[in-house]
Amino acid sequence: MGPKFLADLLKNLPSEPNPNLLVGFETSDDAGIFRIDDRQALVQTVDFFPPILDDPYAFGQVAAANALSDIYAMGGKPLTALNIVGFPEGTMPPEILSRILLGGAEKIREAGAVIVGGHSIKDKELKYGVAVTGIIDIDKIIRNVGAKVGDRIFLTKPLGTGLITTAIKKNLASPEDIVTVTVGMTTLNNVASELMVACGAHAATDITGFGLLGHAYEMAHCSDVTIRFYWDKLPLLPNVIRFAEEWAVPGGTNANIEYMADKVQLPPNLTDAQKFLLHDPQTSGGLLIALSPDDAAKFSEMARKRNLTAFEIGDVINNVEKEIIVEL
Repeated sequence: MGPKFLADLLKNLPSEPNPNLLVGFETSDDAGIFRIDDRQALVQTVDFFPPILDDPYAFGQVAAANALSDIYAMGGKPLTALNIVGFPEGTMPPEILSRILLGGAEKIREAGAVIVGGHSIKDKELKYGVAVTGIIDIDKIIRNVGAKVGDRIFLTKPLGTGLITTAIKKNLASPEDIVTVTVGMTTLNNVASELMVACGAHAATDITGFGLLGHAYEMAHCSDVTIRFYWDKLPLLPNVIRFAEEWAVPGGTNANIEYMADKVQLPPNLTDAQKFLLHDPQTSGGLLIALSPDDAAKFSEMARKRNLTAFEIGDVINNVEKEIIVEL
């Protein structure tokens, strides 16, 4: 679903009055958080989608990593997972589903969590994902709310997964492109999460279907600030500009562009390809993290020591007319 459709849908739902519900859907955060005692809370999320890669095992890994990312974006640690499957029984070999489930299980295991069950239905189109429950210390919750003026903005993975996976479908991607995007999407955000918690991040979210600008807008809007990005600092996967110029553009991109049209200030000389990248729907993207200048320096140093890619791509300024500004 596109961001506008989803926002219009959720605004009609009543908020939950339960005092133990620490994070609901009011700010479009990455996961829900429910207090279980004075010290800890449960973190819960769910995500599933059709295949974006031809390799069933790799698709299972990506789908699991994508769902786990919501837990990491809040600063939590995954505990359990439930498989969610829609499968065209009778028209597709069951071995394909077995490979998908094995790939998902491998990533859940890598995260230190366990699969405790799941649910499957017969469906015309294959779909897979997981519902994940995690644990978090209440005093270490990091939300998409709380970015402060002067903060530095970091992104922990390059952009362009939507363009490359679309290029794969159009037979435009090379084997090297496929390997590169698969490695990125199957990489967990656990180290980035650990370091941002240790450095006292003010806010964070993961970059997924609404693209860089869509998810950054949620952070800026809920924090009552403006986030400014610098195009030349954005990390891009190889060949994505070429794919954008060849219109290997995911279907969700136009919905993202439409939703953000009145919320972002773009340079007048921005190319269509650059615009597509800024709004490119990501799968298992990196964490977008807001840190004070001092904590940003600490985060960069810790990331270097842990071999974590951490790109400083922007900053937080006083709220102006638009919540997002992009400068060339």
